[in-house]
Amino acid sequence: MPAPLAIALIYLAARAITTAFLAVAAVQSTSLSRFGAGATVGDLSLGWDAQWYWLIAVAGYPSELPLTDAGEVAENAWAFMPVYPMLARVVGLPLGSWGAGAVVVSFVAGYLGCLALHRLLSPRIGGAAALVAVVFFANGPLAALFQVGYAESLAMLFLLLALDAVLRRRYVWLYLLVPVLGFTRPGVLAFALFLGLVLVWRWTRRRIDPLPGTEIAHFFALGALATVVGFSWQIVAAAVTGDPGAYLATELAWRRNWGSSGAAGFIPFEGWVDASAFWFTFWGLPAFLGPVVLVLLVAGAAALLLFDRRVRALGVEVRLWSASYLLYLLAVFFPQSSTLRLLFPLTPLWGAVAIPRSWWYRAGVLVLCLGAQAAWIYNMYAMGDTFWRVP
Repeated sequence: MPAPLAIALIYLAARAITTAFLAVAAVQSTSLSRFGAGATVGDLSLGWDAQWYWLIAVAGYPSELPLTDAGEVAENAWAFMPVYPMLARVVGLPLGSWGAGAVVVSFVAGYLGCLALHRLLSPRIGGAAALVAVVFFANGPLAALFQVGYAESLAMLFLLLALDAVLRRRYVWLYLLVPVLGFTRPGVLAFALFLGLVLVWRWTRRRIDPLPGTEIAHFFALGALATVVGFSWQIVAAAVTGDPGAYLATELAWRRNWGSSGAAGFIPFEGWVDASAFWFTFWGLPAFLGPVVLVLLVAGAAALLLFDRRVRALGVEVRLWSASYLLYLLAVFFPQSSTLRLLFPLTPLWGAVAIPRSWWYRAGVLVLCLGAQAAWIYNMYAMGDTFWRVP
């Protein structure tokens, strides 16, 4: 069976399962849930951040930052990028609503992302293992993102295509993919770091793997482009609102809900340290253990990327991307209920999970994926009644 057809069948089966999970969650939704009693699958599909994307599509971005009663910048649309909501608006025009367009964009981008993941992994781990990775990806804990009004599915497609372009050294495509990726989801600065690390790695191997001057020029130009795109949204927000710190103030508004005031402004790496103490206190554990566990997690992730033979089989580029993105998250993110969703760009690592050939093992992983997906949907959509149940 041709790979696109096999992947289509896998993807459609996975979406049917996710739809069933969402239908059950809609029935389970009560008056205590964000969605209330009598919710539908459509309500769940367009809930939470999908409402922000809808607001952007119909009203654009605010020219004046909204303020809380305390005079601080409130949560607002500047935290979200424009490509997904505007594309959903265009697709939704013939369908009769923005919501329909949003679900279609996520659904189609998810299938194309599965194709891109298979194309990315096949040269490294073989077509069969790459297909198994697609199964895990399509049925993973966050598989609901393929059919709700979130930008992750579209951003993942652009990311996988960009990584594949780097692996195949087709750099011209990146001049289009980098800006589109950067204005779909935050995180393109991690891609700039990734390009720099790949260049350093290629430079150390130039005697066995020639590095022509044209490739060096592409790396510098694309790294500069990714950096400019990564900071440009702050400039756009400042120009529209007249507030130079509009974007950072907007992002810090979300942190205040998690016990981080952001009074001193944005400080790189502070978010994880604050969050580690916050969560350990919330769990009834000594706060000082938080930073200790954080250090162990960072060391464990580094060891996995450096030494695990299955991860190493994915190639240096995938490992460098994973390291770059994790470092980016460590620098800018405040870990909270959406942490699992923020790890979505590490999708290529499904290839390492798919390498073992035991069918018992693979079936077990799939069962765990489906169980985690059902639990995530239940907590975020059927319940959605407290601060740690926000997707």
